[in-house]
Amino acid sequence: MEPGDSNSAAGGKTQSASAPPVEGVAGGGTSYGWVDGGLRGTSLGAGVIDHTKVHSEDLLHVWSMPSTANVSQQEAPRPLEKVNLLAARNERESFQIALRPKVSWSTSGIAGSVQIQCTDLCSSSGDRLVVDQSITLRRVVPILGVPDALVPIDPLSPQISLYPGETAAVWVSLNVPCGQPPGLYEGEIFITAVKTELDSSRTESLPKSERYRLYRELRSCLDITEPRDYSSPEEMVQRLTSASTTLRRMLDNPALQDCQESNGFGDMMDEDVMNNVSVRLKLSLTVWDFTLPVTPSLPAVFGISETVIEDRFCLEHGTEGWYDALDHHFRWLLQFRISPFFCRWGDSMRILAYTCPWPADHPKANEYYSDPRLAAYAVPYAPILSCTDAAKNSLRREVEILKSKPHWSKAYFYLWDEPLNVEQYDMICNISNELRSYSPDVRILTTYYCGPSGSELAPSTFEAFVKVPNVLRPHTQIFCTSEWVLGTREDLVKDIVAELRPDLGEEWWTYVCMGPSDPQPNWHLGMRGTQHRAVMWRVWKEGGTGFLYWGTNCYEKAMIPSAEICFRRGLPPGDGVLFYPGEVFSSSHEPVASTRLERILSGMQVMILLIMSPRLRNIHIKSSQSALMSRRVFVILLGISQRYLGAC
Repeated sequence: MEPGDSNSAAGGKTQSASAPPVEGVAGGGTSYGWVDGGLRGTSLGAGVIDHTKVHSEDLLHVWSMPSTANVSQQEAPRPLEKVNLLAARNERESFQIALRPKVSWSTSGIAGSVQIQCTDLCSSSGDRLVVDQSITLRRVVPILGVPDALVPIDPLSPQISLYPGETAAVWVSLNVPCGQPPGLYEGEIFITAVKTELDSSRTESLPKSERYRLYRELRSCLDITEPRDYSSPEEMVQRLTSASTTLRRMLDNPALQDCQESNGFGDMMDEDVMNNVSVRLKLSLTVWDFTLPVTPSLPAVFGISETVIEDRFCLEHGTEGWYDALDHHFRWLLQFRISPFFCRWGDSMRILAYTCPWPADHPKANEYYSDPRLAAYAVPYAPILSCTDAAKNSLRREVEILKSKPHWSKAYFYLWDEPLNVEQYDMICNISNELRSYSPDVRILTTYYCGPSGSELAPSTFEAFVKVPNVLRPHTQIFCTSEWVLGTREDLVKDIVAELRPDLGEEWWTYVCMGPSDPQPNWHLGMRGTQHRAVMWRVWKEGGTGFLYWGTNCYEKAMIPSAEICFRRGLPPGDGVLFYPGEVFSSSHEPVASTRLERILSGMQVMILLIMSPRLRNIHIKSSQSALMSRRVFVILLGISQRYLGAC
């Protein structure tokens, strides 16, 4: 996002660049009724403000912020500038609109409501990015006081409430389809002060006599149109005509006049009104002439707790509702370029991890495993739950079916999380021997942050950690180590990688969980947005070939979908929670993403560009503008990642 001309961005109306004092600091006192000094000489008076007669610029501050900013409730206003974004095809770019009231124009206890409407983004050749398809708006809701949950805004009623002395934020995402023609796309976002629903109900409530009249007429229409045996076609036509006349008379009621003028969409503004009273934010997006691959360049596997879903949504394991819930979560998470797996935890950190709830011979299984958005998938080791002959036979058949498929190269087994002692290491080796008897090319992933206790592996803790591949070879092919161990010692990566055997198909993946902590990159609540994005940059910089995250929905146990979200005790806030149930915020069943999950996507997209950069440099550039864009993006990406990770 780049600065632009604030005058043109505001449609010719300049907002004051001076920030008000922060409440409680150096005098403060700005929590209610504070008025910017640059109101073009308009006196708003001390009574209730008629928002239809005052420009919205006089009622609230509006400015843009990057997606990496944590916009707090005390965020100070900034100048309004044009937003300029850059994106490839099949990429999502986001930014935020910050809103802070200057005065109150509501009588219902809040500062007021604003309506946010966006035009389609259009290119000079007539191509479009369409609102509600490629452009989405979400309200940023604080979790434990930190702006994190991204709650969708109803496109038919795109309003949010503002509170005195508080800054609110709206998250705007632009999704560029794979087939979108390249070029410069431009549009506008209109922010307009409107009446709150409560204010409207107070000022437009009908007298009791009028309500009774409308009720009687509706009742009459219902009686007329009730199913019955008509004596003739003429009688049926007559009754329907009568009902139509009654309904038209009701629609002409003065109380419904506003609905008539706005075609039934309440406070939706027409173009003239928006031009006269709205704050206008100009928006441009440059779409590059290349496409990010559908399949992520590097597998990032993220866990979903099946037990949390079962408890919160009151679902019995294996029922139709259970399958539907898991399927819904799986498909929703694919949009973030991650490869989900479901998990159930056992004793001593044993884990049942699986990507597809259905067995390999089910039609759904091939649909899951063949999805091009899935970079890797976990095969369930069923005997971990029941070590019976039936479970082992089922596992053997599962492997036999999958290894005959083209997608078998994406398969892995995740058997144990962070084994600690020799006994646990031996159990991993025993399971591996079983799996390798079914198929010699199985891949087993093991996460670890230390060497096995009780062994004489090496004289120091770190040396024992480095020597783990010598213990698990050939029983692990994906050695997944904690970034917490590295801390700021990036030089230690060479020691870890030196112990691996790529010629035997061994890979080095990494993971984050409780650590590392600030200032290292991680996904804890309250960390800076650049730290959230830089987790995946770090993977690229250190040369990892994959990444694992233990949980996306691992909040405290609850038995109803709308229960308050509580992070697990003993973990940093946000650890293991990257999205929230939609029922916590509204009647929607759609999961609600966190700002951290969106920043993970941004980090993944940047990492893909960095991986692609050698190929992209060889792409034939058709124009000087395209060449300038290509050079510019790589300078930006390389500069940001090297500078940030170098500082860590």
